[in-house]
Amino acid sequence: MTQQGVRWTADQVLALAPDSTSRKAGSKLGTAGPWSGTGSSREGAVWGLCEGSGGAPYRTVVDTAAGAAPAYRCSCPSRKFPCKHALGLLLLWSGGEAALPVGRAPDWAEQWIAGRRRTAEKGEAGPAGSGSGPADPEGARRRAERRAERITSGATELEERLADLLRSGLATAEQSGYALWEETAARMVDAQAPGLASRVRELGAVAGSGADWPARLLEECALLHLLDQGWLHRERLPDALAATVRARVGLPSSATGPPVRDHWLVLAQYDTPDPKLTTRRIWLYGTASGLTALLLSYGAAGRAPELTLPVGLALDAELSAHPGAGGQRASLGEQFAPPVLTGTRPPGVTTTEATARYGEILRHDPWLESVPVTLDDVVPTPDGDSWQLADAEGATALPLTPAAVSRPGLWRLVALSGGAPVRVFGECGHRGFTPLTAWPTGAGEAVRLC
Repeated sequence: MTQQGVRWTADQVLALAPDSTSRKAGSKLGTAGPWSGTGSSREGAVWGLCEGSGGAPYRTVVDTAAGAAPAYRCSCPSRKFPCKHALGLLLLWSGGEAALPVGRAPDWAEQWIAGRRRTAEKGEAGPAGSGSGPADPEGARRRAERRAERITSGATELEERLADLLRSGLATAEQSGYALWEETAARMVDAQAPGLASRVRELGAVAGSGADWPARLLEECALLHLLDQGWLHRERLPDALAATVRARVGLPSSATGPPVRDHWLVLAQYDTPDPKLTTRRIWLYGTASGLTALLLSYGAAGRAPELTLPVGLALDAELSAHPGAGGQRASLGEQFAPPVLTGTRPPGVTTTEATARYGEILRHDPWLESVPVTLDDVVPTPDGDSWQLADAEGATALPLTPAAVSRPGLWRLVALSGGAPVRVFGECGHRGFTPLTAWPTGAGEAVRLC
């Protein structure tokens, strides 16, 4: 970024905000008024003192050259990441060198920046003489076997509970309430199968949730039964499908694919909050390889994950794929240059091609909720009480998911289109299409919709 003299735009800075409240508060601090002692370095660090409610100003420093994601440090008590002071400082920095001049960092900022970069260098080099395998491979094998046995017991018990539900009739699911599903989910947690627990909780949310809930509950029960059977007979499955089953029940996986170096375009970034964990999903597109990859990052409840990549940047880096039959998950490896702004757009497909792509991948991963797709030349149009994305010719269309219709991003998409075709990236699945990013016809920057 700063090594090439490129600074983020205000929209890209605000894309880092963990929530709308932080975005609003950070915007108020994006002026010079509350700041003193500000500055930046050509190596990519920015710092400043911000007036707060206490007697002493908050010390805020951001290292924008710390790999793919900026690193933050602030003396304020906020548990959000980045805090409003870091956002305000970056907004000030986005205004150019006149707003945040280049200079020498104060000692308190320099010490943190130097320590941060030493840690990063050690992480890249790794401990001298260390191997990539576990320190105790035999102990790791025994622990894996014990966990597999627990998951097998849990999957067997879950099969019995699904059979009891079908024997007694789906109507009993509504009468039993959510407590039955939560108790079953807790049993799956005890069995160290968080993936099964998550799907059981989803069953509890389906019962009584609409006129067609029995059909949807039966579908979800069938998928859960299929996952159970996949685990119980995993030794009979092809390697790729067995890896998918292991990931779906909740076993962790490591990147095993060969590193792929490319200029990765950041297509979308959004968070999914949970009472105990916040999951950040970042979609990337390789401009040379044509691959679409998913980076996952996690943060404790109430804190945003550390990895942040604003939409519209391109990253010269290596990605390594995780095992699995239908997933695009990857891990970020070596980065060869700071992210830079780019006008590159991913190629698009028609709505018909998008649904065909989803159907093809379901053959390899039946539990996949959606696939990443870029639609070309589509127009957002009303569809009764909902909305859809119709091909410019009007021959075919994809309905938007209920979640997408309720988001403010829908109106940004409608305003961007103004009745004209646009290019839209999002997730296409059995519930419909969820738009995440859009580009106007002709020139123009990416517009974040989530």
